[in-house]
Amino acid sequence: MTTGRASAREVIALVADDFGQFPDPPGGERSSLPDGPLGWPGYDASRERAARRTGESESVVCGTASVQGTRAVLIAFEFGFLGGSLGERTGDRLEAAYTYAREHRLPIVPLVATGGSRMQEGMLALTQLQRVARQSALTREAGLPQIAVLRDPTTGGGWATLGAGADVVLALPDAQVGFAGSRVRPPDADPAAYTARAQVGAGAADALVSPAELRDVLGGWLRLLTDQSLREPATDTSVTATTTSVTDTSASDASTATDAPATSVAAAPVPAALGVCDLPRTGWEAVRRARAPERPRARAYLDAYFTHRRAISGDRCGGVDPDGMLCGFGLHQGRTVAYAAQTGAATRPAGYRTATRLIRLADRLGIPVLTLVDTPGAANDAEAERQGAGAAIAELFGVVATARTPITTLVIGEGGSGGALALAAPGRTWATPDSYFSVIAPESAAAILKRSPAETEATAGQLRIRPQDLAELGVIRITQAR
Repeated sequence: MTTGRASAREVIALVADDFGQFPDPPGGERSSLPDGPLGWPGYDASRERAARRTGESESVVCGTASVQGTRAVLIAFEFGFLGGSLGERTGDRLEAAYTYAREHRLPIVPLVATGGSRMQEGMLALTQLQRVARQSALTREAGLPQIAVLRDPTTGGGWATLGAGADVVLALPDAQVGFAGSRVRPPDADPAAYTARAQVGAGAADALVSPAELRDVLGGWLRLLTDQSLREPATDTSVTATTTSVTDTSASDASTATDAPATSVAAAPVPAALGVCDLPRTGWEAVRRARAPERPRARAYLDAYFTHRRAISGDRCGGVDPDGMLCGFGLHQGRTVAYAAQTGAATRPAGYRTATRLIRLADRLGIPVLTLVDTPGAANDAEAERQGAGAAIAELFGVVATARTPITTLVIGEGGSGGALALAAPGRTWATPDSYFSVIAPESAAAILKRSPAETEATAGQLRIRPQDLAELGVIRITQAR
């Protein structure tokens, strides 16, 4: 298959090792009404033609499958059946599929290709979106992942429920994706805005995946998000945590640093420091080390920590921050760990919202989280203010404070003010020897205090921002190299 415009059976064969279709759920008496619930002239004939053409009796095919060894419930849309539209019988099948997934603790994978709700069934068709939304919400509350694949086309209510409402959204590169279908858009609308590529760029989808790679990528995501070893205690002897006048807290106490409910998930181990081993002599030396171009950055830490990883992208509010925040899930010592990592740049509002989205998902699925702090601070330009920087940071502070799953934080470079602290776990924050954490940058502190720029270095010392200073203050613990 080289295009997103494929049949339900073709896309199932593309991703699944095997497939067992569900029987039709009860409710068939409704479909026996002449020309449907509205008595729409010719509706019966249209359904009969669609059935002969596609070999299907409805616009979705649902069942269980194995995707590279992970069992899942698949929902595959048949666009050839009345444009993959949703009607009452479609809603019956979707509700039955979600219910089965919850009863059997299986992830659910919608393979979406739909033009929207079925006009021949009027408002009864449109209200199926409410049924789908409820089933998706119940599945989310049950702690089961939903991974959507956007095919061509994914428009209307199918996009706004099964697609955009999933935890992870993958898209085939040539797919048309948008709430408005091609026949109902404004005449001057830019067609490029209604593409899978545009949705990834706007933070509404996580990644473009070619058909040839889809089985591998989907299988990898299913393994990561359905890890059965999540509650197994992890051991890691690769780092030594040292403190100065700080009482250490065990991993099992991670959730008690806040008032969040206790969890049995073992915390993510602290990564080893990859940079210099000795502690800085002065505050200004700590700043210079953290700002050094050669210092290891987030990608180096993630490469060393994970055997492989998959990224999520976007805040689902129209924004992405690829230069400031890296988020996703990876395997560490055979165990899934979520990560949110600052890259050394100023973090934009979309970056904070993406991290919030990640931690909420990990919390729901019972996956421990690793955060890497490295930013001079939150982006403070006018556009960041218009994008809601304060609200985005506040939301992240809140989700970190209330997460039930344990969060482990390592400061690997600059810890600039609240824009860095928002990502740090209370009671479970470590720092490398080539990092610092400060209430504000020394230059800004000197300016606010109306000091000469020549006093910046002395101000850095007074702020007590070295790792050993922070350990004495009880703010962090220090991690050493292997």
